[in-house]
Amino acid sequence: MNSVASSVTSQRLVSRQAKQRLIIGSTIGNALEFFDFTVFSFLMLFLGPVFFPTASEYGKLLLITATFGVGFLMRPVGGMLIGSYADRHGRRAALTLTLVLMGLGCGILAVVPSYAQIGVAAPCIVVLARLIQGFAAGGEVGASTTLLVEQAAPAQRGYYSSWQPGSQNLGVMLGALAVMGLVAWLPVQDMAEWGWRVPFVIGMLTVPVGLYVRRHLEESLILAPTLEAQQQLARQAASQQPLRMLLRHYRRQLLLSVLLLLSIVVCTQIIAFYMPSFAARELGLPTGMSLLASVLVGGIGFVLAPFVGMLADRVGRKPVILWSRLLMLLAILPCYLLLIHTPTVGNLLVVISLLSVLLVMQVVPGITMLPELFPKAVRTTGMSVAYGLGVSVFGGFAQFFVTWLIQQTASPYAPAWTMMVTVAISSLALLGIRDRTGEDMDLPTQS
Repeated sequence: MNSVASSVTSQRLVSRQAKQRLIIGSTIGNALEFFDFTVFSFLMLFLGPVFFPTASEYGKLLLITATFGVGFLMRPVGGMLIGSYADRHGRRAALTLTLVLMGLGCGILAVVPSYAQIGVAAPCIVVLARLIQGFAAGGEVGASTTLLVEQAAPAQRGYYSSWQPGSQNLGVMLGALAVMGLVAWLPVQDMAEWGWRVPFVIGMLTVPVGLYVRRHLEESLILAPTLEAQQQLARQAASQQPLRMLLRHYRRQLLLSVLLLLSIVVCTQIIAFYMPSFAARELGLPTGMSLLASVLVGGIGFVLAPFVGMLADRVGRKPVILWSRLLMLLAILPCYLLLIHTPTVGNLLVVISLLSVLLVMQVVPGITMLPELFPKAVRTTGMSVAYGLGVSVFGGFAQFFVTWLIQQTASPYAPAWTMMVTVAISSLALLGIRDRTGEDMDLPTQS
């Protein structure tokens, strides 16, 4: 790729106003997509009886958490195909595609008949919708993060990329607020019969807003000073085979990326999605108050992410990740001890707040490091495939695994031990990754 494609030149070509539009547009689009994808988790207590009424109470929970996890199986496939599409035809085009697919999944969930109406076909349709959403989410994170970091100055990549996980948290917060509002407003019978469909309808209706926002984003794949140079870069990108290049030349970076993500995806699933339902089911706390914990997780992540990004730009990615993971290892077990022995709403919110802060401090610099590992020609593909594999293999079924582990061991501490083991193992990836804070990421590296 010639010099006009370098990140230094790119920064001169993107105005401050365009960068502000990029942050706002990316935040809105990501938040809408992750509202669509994650709201399913907050509705699982209602969806289990609707689609698996013949199973036992434990069976309903296990089946619906497995259905939630199915959405993660398609993330590597979405990462490969949509990531490759983004590296050949542009980040913005890929983001438009992911938004349409996510809306389609929401639309299916909004109208799918219940098990009582069409039998076993009902859960099959739900699984199909989750597969579509998982495919879309697999391409979303890589394309949106790449778009952000490629238009940021080297000294600001942490700040810019922080808006990706920050907007995910905004989507989580909005999803939890929507379900919490419905639970407070509707009688239990109405919520069980039709109220659970409302968030999916909302998600479907937000797609046009996201499409409008993303249509006005700057493209970062073919930034160049002249129209002729832009056309040349577009032709070069379209002729590449990024997936083949990735698997042939960048397997080590791919493996390190997945290992780095292990702690991020498992802890996110347990803290943001599993702990509220754990508090309601195992500790007897009110469902509405447990949803408040998810609102808190999303709010903390959204507000704190940009500041963590700036900190990572200032002191480096690795120090922020290492210290946050060390503190998390020390905090997890005492937090669960407090929550299990004194199960109050106040203690739940304290525990969630502390763990959420530590989670954000490893997520933001971790997400920033991923695109820095790959050259521009395979950057979105590399990040998308790594994220898809990490989330699907480890994150997607984290709730299912922890539910099963609690049942098998009869220990409510199973989530705590799961997080501690994954944090320790995942940190080994940092030994093989070079910290490229402040460097031009389009310069070659052996890390």
